[in-house]
Amino acid sequence: MKKFQAQPGFVVQAFRFALDPNAAQEHALRSHCGAARAAYNWAVGWVEASWWQRRAEESYGIPEADLTPWRPWSLPALRKAFNEAKHTDPRFCGWWEDNSKEAYSTGLANASAAFDNYAKSKRGKRKGRAVGMPRFKAKRKARLACRFTTGTIRVEAGGRHVTLPRLGAIRVHESTVKLLVRVQSGTARILSATVRHERGRWFVSFQTEVKRDLVRVARPDTAVGIDLGIKTLAVMADSAGEIREVPNPRHLATALTELRRASRVVSRRRGSDRRTGQKPSRRWEKANAARNRVHHRVANLREDALHQLTTSVAAEYGTVVIEDLNVAGMVKNRRLARHITDAGFGEIRRRLDYKVKRNGCRIVAADRWYPSSKTCSGCGVVKAKLPLHIRTFHCDVCGLVIDRDANAALNLAALSAAAVAGTAVGGDQGAQAPKPRGADRKTRTTRPRLTAGTGRAGGATLPHQRQQETRDRTQTEALTPW
Repeated sequence: MKKFQAQPGFVVQAFRFALDPNAAQEHALRSHCGAARAAYNWAVGWVEASWWQRRAEESYGIPEADLTPWRPWSLPALRKAFNEAKHTDPRFCGWWEDNSKEAYSTGLANASAAFDNYAKSKRGKRKGRAVGMPRFKAKRKARLACRFTTGTIRVEAGGRHVTLPRLGAIRVHESTVKLLVRVQSGTARILSATVRHERGRWFVSFQTEVKRDLVRVARPDTAVGIDLGIKTLAVMADSAGEIREVPNPRHLATALTELRRASRVVSRRRGSDRRTGQKPSRRWEKANAARNRVHHRVANLREDALHQLTTSVAAEYGTVVIEDLNVAGMVKNRRLARHITDAGFGEIRRRLDYKVKRNGCRIVAADRWYPSSKTCSGCGVVKAKLPLHIRTFHCDVCGLVIDRDANAALNLAALSAAAVAGTAVGGDQGAQAPKPRGADRKTRTTRPRLTAGTGRAGGATLPHQRQQETRDRTQTEALTPW
């Protein structure tokens, strides 16, 4: 399926609002999200049924030509099969008409994408960690979400209600004027709407195509290097030599005392037990809700602080240089994992990527092995070693004495001149700083695995598909779980 491309001068932007549904509307929202989960589970079971059937037939000695045909997982094929099954399948025939067709389409689209990711991962065409077979979503763990792409999707004229298919007009907690004005003036067009339940509240997110003019930043000719840390959240040094520090708010550390107290109250109440079928008591539910409110407040405070930091940086500097941190590897340190995740290093990088692009600037990612802390910002000499507990940089050649983080920020700012310049209007988001010399890299020998992985379906190898396209095709040979 071809990816949507915004027309020139427009960008795809989301507008999210907190919903305030009544009891009947909340029941309908949960029903739509449950329908999406049920359709996803049906699609996963329907596709994998043919895989298991073929494996059983192979064990009987049936030749390849006589095996059960592969079932395709493209979205049109899943829609056609589901429309035939929903009238006779006892899991759907009694209630499928209560929800919008978009709810079931959401689950089928997610299942199709999950199988595509699994196929690409098996062929080595997908970046990142290996993706396993799609699994069934449990009712008690699945996220409540549903996406609407057709039907009546609009923001009401009063600015206090939104209208969604089969759900009608739902009141919102905050005004929707910022989107309503754009829609009425013709500078925005709503593409889809997604409802989601997170942090104890319902939210609706409108995906829109918005006309956005490039806003000139305050200092377009100035580059800034950002060094992230735990003691200080960010140390920013610009090309003019100015150094600023952003303190780490430590939202989770501040709330740990209250969180421990709330957790002890929950542990003293009678909770649920799946083995005996025991249901949680009313007091446990109240205590658990109070504990969740602490978590939600911490997440909201962290999100607001990171938005303020990244917005101010993107509105001031023309070039932003940031480190390519291995956050997934850093959190494996059990002594620092909680502090790193509380700071939100990965989220800062993600938000700077799109906010800098909006203002027509560029972002440069320094090489992961660049010794920003070990390099002297005065003479350029690289130290062999600089332990983490040493917070002050002393240069043995020129005698420079400077804070470790400030020295790293100055080195990052100096990389902007050597980085690859952007070619597009919004800058080259993939610009990489050149790899420096003199940086010692720690390497390790990769040991082969002693036991081969068997996978979820009992095998280690998969036959490759002959077709190049994985959507809207006749599937004669498909990936199998063995």
